[in-house]
Amino acid sequence: MSAVNESIMQRMTLGHLVEHYGWELVPPFAGHVTVTSLADDLDSIEPGALFHPGHDMSMDALRRARRAGAYAAIVPTSERDTLSDPDMPLLFADPTPEEVGTLASQMAGNPSNTLAIFAVSAASPQEGVATVDKLARFLHMLGNPVDTISVGGSYSLERPLELDYPLGIIDLQRALAICAEDGAAAVVIALNDLTVRAHALEAVNVDVLGSSLPAPANADRAMIERMQGEYGFRADEQMRVTSPTEESNTLAQYASEGDDAAERSRLSLAIAMVLAAGVRRNNIRNALRVAGDLQ
Repeated sequence: MSAVNESIMQRMTLGHLVEHYGWELVPPFAGHVTVTSLADDLDSIEPGALFHPGHDMSMDALRRARRAGAYAAIVPTSERDTLSDPDMPLLFADPTPEEVGTLASQMAGNPSNTLAIFAVSAASPQEGVATVDKLARFLHMLGNPVDTISVGGSYSLERPLELDYPLGIIDLQRALAICAEDGAAAVVIALNDLTVRAHALEAVNVDVLGSSLPAPANADRAMIERMQGEYGFRADEQMRVTSPTEESNTLAQYASEGDDAAERSRLSLAIAMVLAAGVRRNNIRNALRVAGDLQ
């Protein structure tokens, strides 16, 4: 189910979309129509929805969308002469993933602007899931209300989120909006194809990007741009790929992880990402001591 729904979104008129994106509205006098949700499949439509499936733009699909409560639909410009009398306003457009992400983010209240977003990349989805869990628990130790978005389990605080993986653009914005509404301070996202689709993070501001595989020397910017091209997230020019460091390894090696080298490596990456977020070293040491992780 993919929808940004009314309880967590900003309402907007079709006229605003025409002005902002330059899309064609038919009929033109429908600019005053206000949409109150965004959906990309028929099952997600609620009364007031703007329907944007990106495929299956038959008249039957549009009529079913209208009967389900859609107030308008975005349809490809190539369908301009083939669709007639859908009995609801149509926006003819070929939006880019960035435009869809921006629209979904705006309608969800731009949740990533109020959350610290940690994105984790790993050698395998399984390793990514384990590292997300390690980082989330470590942030919690530091006193942060933290949520996770991962194929291994997504949570808003302690409440499980029932999501269909991999998440698309609208799915992810909806999940982030729920996290922000619940009072989270940070969200940890597993950056793998089992958790999120291509471009799913469009319009999401990522604060710290962590990778269990360090970027080649002087190539971290290229690695960030490659991952941005794949997942679509936003990052400032100062961002670097955060990987385990000598300092984070030193702290992690004293943790009570036994002889499990994989767990120490995950903890080291979690520490490195928290340091990159600006948490003081003494706070990290104290959190490890209080949790009994530092001997």
